[in-house]
Amino acid sequence: MNRIELLSPAGDLERLKIAILYGADAVYIGGKKFSLRSRASNFDLETIEEAVKFAKEHHARVHVTVNMIPHEDDLIELEEYLKELERIGVTAIICASLSVVKCAKKVAPKLEVHLSTQHSTTNSKAIEFWKKMGVDRVVLARECDLSEIRSVSESTALPIEVFIHGGMCISYSGRCTLSNHMTNRDANRGGCAQSCRWKYRMLEEETFIHDSKHLFSMSSKDMMAARYIQSLIECGVTSLKIEGRMKSTYYVATVIRAYRMLIDRIYEGNVDEEFMNKILDELSRSENRPTAVGFYEGQPKACDQLYGINGAGVTQEYIASILDYDMETHMPSQESF
Repeated sequence: MNRIELLSPAGDLERLKIAILYGADAVYIGGKKFSLRSRASNFDLETIEEAVKFAKEHHARVHVTVNMIPHEDDLIELEEYLKELERIGVTAIICASLSVVKCAKKVAPKLEVHLSTQHSTTNSKAIEFWKKMGVDRVVLARECDLSEIRSVSESTALPIEVFIHGGMCISYSGRCTLSNHMTNRDANRGGCAQSCRWKYRMLEEETFIHDSKHLFSMSSKDMMAARYIQSLIECGVTSLKIEGRMKSTYYVATVIRAYRMLIDRIYEGNVDEEFMNKILDELSRSENRPTAVGFYEGQPKACDQLYGINGAGVTQEYIASILDYDMETHMPSQESF
């Protein structure tokens, strides 16, 4: 049985290297073009090439997001961009548009094509369609529960990827237009303003329901599915995906290290409650919002949402990055600081 892939986000080259060194099997990044998360640092072609070289040296893979919903003008230069990604040695692109899927299969056939969660795929019949269109892997919608994931995995020959950690969309992923309406920033073309996380005053007829100290928001708690990793492995899922291309180096290192330890221990058959609690504690060190299990247990309840409170206390503070290490003394060198 092939070991499950741990797939990390990276907003820049430093975070990509950290993700791989801390145990990621693959890293997904955004290019300067055709990618959501336009506020992330993102990679130009030269930096993507450097990233691929580093990844291959460490037996890891690089996936590039080409996941915006393109309008007519957005298709300009797409063919050349995909050809360059193929030349560089990128393993896969992640896309949400059939036009991008077909273009990639035509001009850059060595690239794997992974269908983004932005397409909200929730069933095996849809996956059968995407397989006919040439898609190589499907990232399931985050709205699938564990039983649905198991059923889909058993009913399709395509590899399945699922999210296990990070931010959730209050709408079906990629189908919200709050940002478009309220800020003229298109959530499906890289500009989501996360309007769901804003604080609102609620008005009933002519009276405000809440005062300024009790404002309303409608966002979800972040996902943290550590307790479901073994079940996902048993379901035959191919890849476990972490959300957060805009998250810090500290976040990437902490989360990837924790899930790497957990996955490896599961394959060793030696996960007890004490070890699981250690993993949960480690993951809590990276939190900046409260967490829940997303849709893994079915429809989220009121306690899985955030109404007014958007932050959570981080249990540890980031102090420094160690640049050099003395193997004999087990201490960082003086030049590290």
